[in-house]
Amino acid sequence: EIETPNIDQLAADGIIFSQMYNCARCCPSRASLLTGLYPHQAGIGHMVHEYSPDKSKAYQGYLRGDCATIAELLRDVGGYRTLMTGKWHVGGDFPPDDPNHWKKHAGDEHHPIPVQRGFDEHFGTLGGGGSYYDPPTLIHNEELILDTPDKFYFTDEINNEACRMIREAVQGGSDDGGGNDGGDEKPFFLYVAHTAPHWPLHAPADVIAKYRGKYQEGWDKIRERRHARLVEKGIIKKEWKCSPRDENSFPWEEEENKDWEDARMSTYAAQVDIMDQGIGRIIQTLKDCNIYDNTMLIFLSDNGGCAEFLREDAGEGNSWCEN
Repeated sequence: EIETPNIDQLAADGIIFSQMYNCARCCPSRASLLTGLYPHQAGIGHMVHEYSPDKSKAYQGYLRGDCATIAELLRDVGGYRTLMTGKWHVGGDFPPDDPNHWKKHAGDEHHPIPVQRGFDEHFGTLGGGGSYYDPPTLIHNEELILDTPDKFYFTDEINNEACRMIREAVQGGSDDGGGNDGGDEKPFFLYVAHTAPHWPLHAPADVIAKYRGKYQEGWDKIRERRHARLVEKGIIKKEWKCSPRDENSFPWEEEENKDWEDARMSTYAAQVDIMDQGIGRIIQTLKDCNIYDNTMLIFLSDNGGCAEFLREDAGEGNSWCEN
């Protein structure tokens, strides 16, 4: 359905897990992934706002100080060089339309950033989502990046920066801004935290064009085919029938804006396609550096389809839509 030859090859050459659990939304899942704890134990029992009237640490909205991240353990105990590109979203609330808030709070007690939680270097965003062409809260280590070049596309930059970090780690490292100037042969841990295909639906027109028309047959037939593929691959049992259509949905035949729905899914597919292309560049960089066979690669998703209602009129709290 979507061209992902690099992810497909990783699956074909490795192990496919058939009982993967996440925490349904991005930041609780990422909190668990980074700490090995339930999200409440890590401080993000819901999202990155403080939700507890009694100031419970379980709902403080940022990683707790009494838990350790995988980066902290690998660096401080295992001697690894720890690197990250992409979305953080476990360090408190960062309103996407308020740069002054980012400048004031990034790195404070309630807004820890990656280089304060075990990562030697980080390039990416602190918040949860936003424009792929001019992402809010973009940062390199401790320096916010408020302007991006005309041809900037976040997914490409996440992958390009990952490739750079791999090359520098293999070559002994360069000064990462935190005083670590490399010069050794440390093993490295790299966390590549993509936003794609998180909203908003942003992708170059030429990649979108590859998929236009592919979703005109509608969601009913497509979900049946997806279910059949899962059975064929042995990921689910043939006795498990396809679930009923969501009660909030309706038959594709009743959809009045079929071309619009096809355009939306084509853009979604393009975002995944571009992500896979970048993963291919990461794999090729590992091969070029002669470390591919000595590297463990793990690919997973932090949640499923978006259940959030998003306004498209740039209303309150959604002003990033104008990007």
